[in-house]
Amino acid sequence: MRKYLLIGVSAFVLGAGTMAYVSPIAQATSSTKGETYKMLELFGDVLQTVDAQYVSEVDNKKLIEAALDGMLTSLDPHSGYLSPDSFEDMQDTTRGEYGGLGIEVTSEDGVVKVISPMDGTPASRAGIQAGDYITAVNGQSVLGLTVNEAVKQMRGPAGEIVTLTIARDKTDPFDVKLTREVIKPKAAIARMEGDYGYVRLPGFNEKATEALTASINDLKTKNPNMKGLIFDLRNNPGGLLDQAVGVSSVFLDGGEVVSQRGRDPRDIQRYNARPGGDLLKGLPVVVLINQGSASAAEIVAGALQDRHRAELVGITSFGKGSVQTVIPLRGGADGALKLTTARYYTPSGRSIQKTGIAPDLEVAQTKDQAQDIANRVWFSEASFKNALNADEGKTRQGVHTPAEAPPPGFDEKKGDFQLDRAIAVLKAGSVQAVPKLPKPQAKIAEVTAKAAAAAGKGPPVEKK
Repeated sequence: MRKYLLIGVSAFVLGAGTMAYVSPIAQATSSTKGETYKMLELFGDVLQTVDAQYVSEVDNKKLIEAALDGMLTSLDPHSGYLSPDSFEDMQDTTRGEYGGLGIEVTSEDGVVKVISPMDGTPASRAGIQAGDYITAVNGQSVLGLTVNEAVKQMRGPAGEIVTLTIARDKTDPFDVKLTREVIKPKAAIARMEGDYGYVRLPGFNEKATEALTASINDLKTKNPNMKGLIFDLRNNPGGLLDQAVGVSSVFLDGGEVVSQRGRDPRDIQRYNARPGGDLLKGLPVVVLINQGSASAAEIVAGALQDRHRAELVGITSFGKGSVQTVIPLRGGADGALKLTTARYYTPSGRSIQKTGIAPDLEVAQTKDQAQDIANRVWFSEASFKNALNADEGKTRQGVHTPAEAPPPGFDEKKGDFQLDRAIAVLKAGSVQAVPKLPKPQAKIAEVTAKAAAAAGKGPPVEKK
């Protein structure tokens, strides 16, 4: 059975045919193939030379696997080669139970970067944040390693202590000690917030739709007068496409959820919600998103926004709008390819790739976050040098002052400002009707400059 790690279902057909004549196109193809064979011969020569003359003995299997992964990761950040062990680990992840620390990571310029910590895991409890760089594991540098190699070092028997060296913006590198656990991501977390239900979905593994359905039914049974729902997709790194469609079906009564389009403009595959869905029977819904909402989370948020079934509160999502198909090689015996095969589009035809899903009400979670958004490019899919472009050529919004941030006196350690604003939207009836808060006044750079001038130190110097 194929597994689809992030988003995507696609078929691959490799075939050969005969031609009655040699056309110019065929000649060009033949020439291209000749050049390809020449380069493959070059690869063999290099491998042979390294094997014979490198300063120490080499493992040719590892060299070839690294070459395969390098070839694929040069295409975009999400394509890659999975060794047989990595392929097995990926299958464990999609099943919703595995050993590790609970971090969704990617690679950027040879450095492992955190997309999102998972709820209720060692990484989340230790304060690991989206955008953190992991530079070493147990004192051993992971710089230059592939994501799969780095993840392999972080995984292992439950109960063992793992020390991660973290590089974070505006701080010196520091070590964090975590104890490995058998990671069983919570499929859904539900409670009441006054008259409104609250459900958080941490990921889209195989149990996501089932868990969400059970949580909403339980809330409805215990609270028959529930007036609406907050659906929390913050720091949700995504998962399986069928679960994104299934989760959307919980809120929608049929109709399109997402489409995916490959290299051929005619190659369009559409996915629809199940008719007779919408467990909430039209009750208002607000979806919470942030920079850690990616992939399947963006599909759901975009579908509910486009279909006018929910309004979105938070900050713009990650922008991971490409489809990866996992293609086992010899049934997985030789590992698998994780290959980007398409982009996905919301029901209105928006490509989310690089641009992300923008909320209806932009709300920074903290004052520091608001200042960061106003002064630097936030970590997102667009941060990758070789990220696939948005199909329609759109670009992600740059630095700007967000519409809302916690006011003076708000206790950011105890309170959840984005959640408070989501509840306010539900009470008011819509984003348009909710009373707006004053826009944050000062950017951090301006504040710093004023403070430095007052101290007679002159303007701040940016460290590079």
